[in-house]
Amino acid sequence: MGALEQVKSLSGDTEFPCYVAKPDGKPGAAIIVIQEIFGVNKGIRAKCDHWASLGYLAIAPDLFWRINEATDLDADVPEQFQTAIDLMNKFDQDQGIRDIEAAIHFAQSAIGSHKVGCVGYCLGGRLAFMTACRTDIRASVGYYGVGIDGLLGEKHAIAHEVMLHIPTADGFVPADAQAAMHAGLDDHPKVTLHNYEGLDHGFAAQFGARRDEEAATLADSRTEAFFKENLA
Repeated sequence: MGALEQVKSLSGDTEFPCYVAKPDGKPGAAIIVIQEIFGVNKGIRAKCDHWASLGYLAIAPDLFWRINEATDLDADVPEQFQTAIDLMNKFDQDQGIRDIEAAIHFAQSAIGSHKVGCVGYCLGGRLAFMTACRTDIRASVGYYGVGIDGLLGEKHAIAHEVMLHIPTADGFVPADAQAAMHAGLDDHPKVTLHNYEGLDHGFAAQFGARRDEEAATLADSRTEAFFKENLA
């Protein structure tokens, strides 16, 4: 359903690749799908295609484009998992937010409005929270975002609704970090947190061994309802 398109960077002096999936007919809203550390792989592309099937313009920016070309890795292959970790350690997250903002501008222009949301997974879950704090995105969803407890100093800048999906047995987000997220965000008027008891990181991956079908279906239904309400 989708295809790669070149999107102009925020500085305007270069372009970078994004996977773009378009719905039948004119989209009324757009969703930026923010990658895991595995790049714009088949799982992320499938998520874009799904959003397009629901009537959204869906865009997945290749955020690793500055450090590695066309990253497309499989979390279930140990060597590729390690490659992904290495890339994440080289990745400039602040620059990544600027590239996400460029994708937001591209989406706003394409749909003719500001009805643009974002959803991210893993690294992308963290970046979705940062996007909510640092851009004019209208709705943000993060799945098992890592290190959000260290970003709570930015929560005052959240102007639009945010939803976070938190698996309680996340090997990358320990219990004390989860507790800090709840302590810092449970009373925030724009933020909703959902816990998934006993589940681990990656439970909503589109494909592979990490996926928990029941929990993924629940989380995704909440995300769909969230965007339907906040991007109407």
